[in-house]
Amino acid sequence: MPVATPAQYRAMLDAAQKGGYAYPAINVTSLPTINGALKAFSEAKSDGIIQISTGGGEFASGTAVKDMALGAIVLAEAVHILAAKYDVLIALHTDHCHPKNVEKFLKPLLAATKARREAGKGNLFNSHMFDGSELSLEENIKVSVELLKECAELDIILEVEAGVVGGEEDGHDTSGVANDKLYTTPEDMLAVYEALNGIGRFMFAATFGNVHGAYKPGAVKLKPTILKDGQAAVMGKYGETAEMDLVFHGGSGTPLEEIRETLDYGVIKMNIDTDTQYAFTRPIVGHIMKNYDGVLKIDGEVGDKKAYDPRGYLKKGEQGLCDRMKEACDDLRSTGQTIFGTV
Repeated sequence: MPVATPAQYRAMLDAAQKGGYAYPAINVTSLPTINGALKAFSEAKSDGIIQISTGGGEFASGTAVKDMALGAIVLAEAVHILAAKYDVLIALHTDHCHPKNVEKFLKPLLAATKARREAGKGNLFNSHMFDGSELSLEENIKVSVELLKECAELDIILEVEAGVVGGEEDGHDTSGVANDKLYTTPEDMLAVYEALNGIGRFMFAATFGNVHGAYKPGAVKLKPTILKDGQAAVMGKYGETAEMDLVFHGGSGTPLEEIRETLDYGVIKMNIDTDTQYAFTRPIVGHIMKNYDGVLKIDGEVGDKKAYDPRGYLKKGEQGLCDRMKEACDDLRSTGQTIFGTV
């Protein structure tokens, strides 16, 4: 089975919402990270989401090209081909697209899906994220509405964000943002729902103290009940069917009980990046340190080709990432949760 169809992706999200679990959504930048993610989802028997950021896309296009949309297309096409070898459903998503990158990242990717559809192929991506959190809520919603209209025409789901995820990711630094901006209000959630509902399906990254990056326990103060209060405001006015599909960003170091708590409030997708970056890099570092006299030509020696062959240590990185992703599946209760073959 290749990447999920739009109908299958909707069914995935519905199943997660009904079943009280969430999908790990891993940022990938290369073939080894893609393969590690696919292996993890398959071994966990979990459907999952593979996503590409603007920085990941730029990296994948090569240092001589630096085209974030082109690189994202290359990675996405690779996922389409490789996912066909596995027996779980994989959805493709793009992460944080800030306003300055809409024209050079999001719009070209929408055009790529349109071209595929016109050629009788499936969508390139299942969903995209527009992160307008740096704008006023009014302007953020205005742009989100227009993008959701374009996405809906292509059977694509749009993820939006109101409130700010702190920290730094892909060069976008919000570490100095005012503390109150890290918490989405029930009024914000209601405004987003009222503006987007009925246009097309969307996911909402509501913020409740989230911060990108790795921090020691206790450094980040999450308030998951913000999600509960926001959902209550929306459903209290529009009924149970108005429950939103929520996304958890910036979760590195979050205690398991807080991760699980968010699942009770409608989180169906959790972004995984910082932890898998480390999980990929750590075994590579171990290889280099253990075999330093083989990977380096010290004192005029010739080294050991088997030690410095990139395939040797990249396989270890792939496995490290795979192991961490299976842990994420367990944490999010998606292990064993696949609708592959049923829709």
